[in-house]
Amino acid sequence: MVFSWIRKKAADDQEKLKKGDELVIPNQFVCPISLDLMKDPVSLSSGITYDRDSIESWLDGGNFTCPVTNQVLRSFDQIPNHSLRKMIQDWGVANRSYGVDRIPTPKVPVSGIQVSELLFILEDSVESLNGRRCLELVQKVKKWGGESERNRLCVVANGAITVFSAAFDAFARDDSFETNANLLEEMLSNMNWMFPLSQLHSLDHHHTEAAQARLGSRDSLRCLVWLLKCGDLSAKKDSMIALKELVSSDQKHAEALAAIEEASEVLFRLVKDPVCPAITRSSLMVIFHLVSSPSSSTSMAIRSELVKMGLVSLLLELTVDSERSTSEAALGVFDMLCDCEEGKEEAYRNALTFPVLVKKILRVSELATQFSVSAIWKLGRHEKEREKVNIFLAEALQVGIFQKLVLLLQLGCGSVTKEKATELLKTMNPCRPELECVDSVDFKNLKRSF
Repeated sequence: MVFSWIRKKAADDQEKLKKGDELVIPNQFVCPISLDLMKDPVSLSSGITYDRDSIESWLDGGNFTCPVTNQVLRSFDQIPNHSLRKMIQDWGVANRSYGVDRIPTPKVPVSGIQVSELLFILEDSVESLNGRRCLELVQKVKKWGGESERNRLCVVANGAITVFSAAFDAFARDDSFETNANLLEEMLSNMNWMFPLSQLHSLDHHHTEAAQARLGSRDSLRCLVWLLKCGDLSAKKDSMIALKELVSSDQKHAEALAAIEEASEVLFRLVKDPVCPAITRSSLMVIFHLVSSPSSSTSMAIRSELVKMGLVSLLLELTVDSERSTSEAALGVFDMLCDCEEGKEEAYRNALTFPVLVKKILRVSELATQFSVSAIWKLGRHEKEREKVNIFLAEALQVGIFQKLVLLLQLGCGSVTKEKATELLKTMNPCRPELECVDSVDFKNLKRSF
């Protein structure tokens, strides 16, 4: 009854709060921190009410006092003020004509205890391989994560990635992936927003390594490759995110993936027959990690295999007209393939090699320039095939590489790129007068990088 009287009084005062066409928000509806209309009012142990987002930001910043009273809080519990929230909603409905948006009833955030209890039950269900029960629990976590960023942070902070990766590994051990496909896809979808593992500061190093080990196991990798091959678009995206996270965190995961049957072929197909730009770009990045270890016999074998599939020509065609990140990834892989003899031979045979590499210098980004110069430098050091190298250098001069490299040194670049560019200039200088040709449009609107 008291609350009804308060609501009636607030309604009676509405006309007093309107000044011309402006609507003044009642003071009791305003958050003391943000000074905005509260959408989810909560009360602290000090008795003062704040908007939940504002007070959480205050407490997350390491503050232990009530912002209004400055007294030390006995408890950090935030009690929803349902009566005030209902008054604010009623006031908003009554003033819709003044542009006040409808304020939905907020969902109560999930607590750490709720998350811990669910994860405990999930671990127990995984031990008994109860797929149906696991799916229910995983979908509940997905629902929590979809409600708010706060819920996601709470789920991550309570070690969900460790439990989920262990569950994924357990159900990936069965060769009949189709039986558990729905559960595996749901777990990957959840883990998608728990990455990257390297930034999970709320977890200790042991938990992060455990999650990587489970997700990087042979069974898990085989399942991820299967989902890339047979899954729908969503499953392909989530699988690629997981693979990219693994191979970028530790080279040993890249080598483990390279040893999985069909892995390189599946990745090649995703580049050759694009499903979507994001998957193409991610596939190139995963391939880059697979071939980026110069001392690994597995990486060398993968390079040869990819070259035989036709990846060198595919990369050049892809680089001709692609957006920045895809172009960088394609050039990075091309540079790595130039470390093997088969890759160099394919590059020499392709008429696009020199025009594309030279064109991308100073055109895309500093990283693309670095990869392009590195690839040209590698192709110019094939001592066993001096005749091919001379033809290559002559073609490079004809498309304006000498001026590009001189300009690159003037504008500034990294020390390694600088050394390679200087060496190339010295090698090509004797042949320059008869062969070079300059396309001046390449040098317009260039700025120093420092």
